[in-house]
Amino acid sequence: MEREVIKRVKCYVILTAAAVIYAVAISLFLDPNNIAPGGVTGISILVNRFTRIPTGTVNMLINIPIVLLGLWKFGWRFICSTMYALALITFFINTLAAYGAVTDDLLIAAVLGGALIGVALALVFKAGATTGGIDIIVKVVRTKRRHVKTNILFLVFDSIVILASWIVFQDMTVAFYAGIAVVTDSIVMDKILYGSDEAKLVYIISEKPEQVKQRLFDELDTTATIITARGAYTNAPKEMLMIVTRKQMYPRLEEIVKDEDTSAFMIVSSASEIFGEGYKDITRDKI
Repeated sequence: MEREVIKRVKCYVILTAAAVIYAVAISLFLDPNNIAPGGVTGISILVNRFTRIPTGTVNMLINIPIVLLGLWKFGWRFICSTMYALALITFFINTLAAYGAVTDDLLIAAVLGGALIGVALALVFKAGATTGGIDIIVKVVRTKRRHVKTNILFLVFDSIVILASWIVFQDMTVAFYAGIAVVTDSIVMDKILYGSDEAKLVYIISEKPEQVKQRLFDELDTTATIITARGAYTNAPKEMLMIVTRKQMYPRLEEIVKDEDTSAFMIVSSASEIFGEGYKDITRDKI
């Protein structure tokens, strides 16, 4: 019980730090320079220009129906931490907006703002939450369309917002820098979350394979291969899960397995290279 409390406290401390970093990126770098960095936050910046409702408040209002969708699909475990992060982000964006831009150089604002968003999102994802918005929509879409790549979905949504910013501000320059912010955000987040290509190959034999598998789908956005096995001593049929995960995500995978089945049997080894969805493109990287 004490261990669980410490884990939850640590989670919410990380989410608080991430919310501050995210708000700094929006309120001190991007928003005051008319840079809409994709996603719901970018939409909120555009709506603010028409309504004058604070950007953080617009972000919260847009996210309410999206969070309710997430609650329906993923349950309270996932949504509580997301709501906490979203509420803090709203508060800090509105509070820091009073200080104005740190710089009026669009390149610096786009690069630093995008990098800070990448850091914040990586922290949020590592804590097992999201910032709401497109993250939840993408997770919902992928529950029905697992073949659709996550990065493609984000690219489509972000491109629409960037195009809208060009139309709203009548300025191709700010739309261009919004694109730079999105690319920087993606690169930084990817490096923090995934690091190098090294990954973990994990075999899990559990009495609760369905529960383990479902939480891996919902919380790590990963999948598994089911291998039919048979116990040599008991001769009983079993399901073995084979999973490849980035080494940075392995600690969370281990926690999920322990939460669901303390008697689970796990075999863990290193995989130096992984080709396929979410990893290297075998055709491109072998050229």
